[in-house]
Amino acid sequence: MTTATPQRAEAALITFVDAATGERADLSAAELGGWAARVAGLLREGCGLTGGGRVAVLLPPHWLTAAVLLGGWSAGVALSLQGRATAGLSVAEPGAGDPYDASFVAADRIGSWLENIPAARHRFSLFAPKPPESYRDLLAELDEYSPHVPAYGRTRSTDAATPDGTSYGEWGAVAGELAGRIGLHPGDRLLVAAAEHEHPVKWLLAPLSARASVVVCANATPEALRTLGEAERVTHTLQ
Repeated sequence: MTTATPQRAEAALITFVDAATGERADLSAAELGGWAARVAGLLREGCGLTGGGRVAVLLPPHWLTAAVLLGGWSAGVALSLQGRATAGLSVAEPGAGDPYDASFVAADRIGSWLENIPAARHRFSLFAPKPPESYRDLLAELDEYSPHVPAYGRTRSTDAATPDGTSYGEWGAVAGELAGRIGLHPGDRLLVAAAEHEHPVKWLLAPLSARASVVVCANATPEALRTLGEAERVTHTLQ
């Protein structure tokens, strides 16, 4: 995967490392918030979506995926997520025939999901030198939007975060429960093997709920995880 890579931050909230390619990105809370604001601006201003819009997200764990998720939720849209359910919560993935206003799809996943999201009016592709036909390159689109987009209104805990009706409050409770199971506390640093834990409640929402930081490792091997864990001084590992 090739992306524009932020410079290393002094206090990284999220670190992404690809053990196969050497790609690395470190984002502070402010930097991640800036990218999320751009995504929110794209959805609200560029796509004309309002609260209640439906957006499919078919992306692997990555710092850009974190920005898409947080930006989508800050814009008030309902996100259909990819990944196995966890903590007893039934999660509806994007399904055939479901209508979507927009979709964010990794280039290598477009083929397998194309029949599921034909109705998406706005389609964005990530991690490809050239976006496939009918898709726009996300990073190029985000250049047009400010990292300081004002809030679009207060989100209530009872509002739907996903199209299946799961609310923000329910997602928060699941993330907090999972953080408790892992044993996360403020200041902890969680290392996650991306391929084994694709659902964002594991690699993003649980550590955020505990005010912990996270290191996401793609193409992880046991040796890569050991080396990265020592270098990053992680306190907990999901592998």
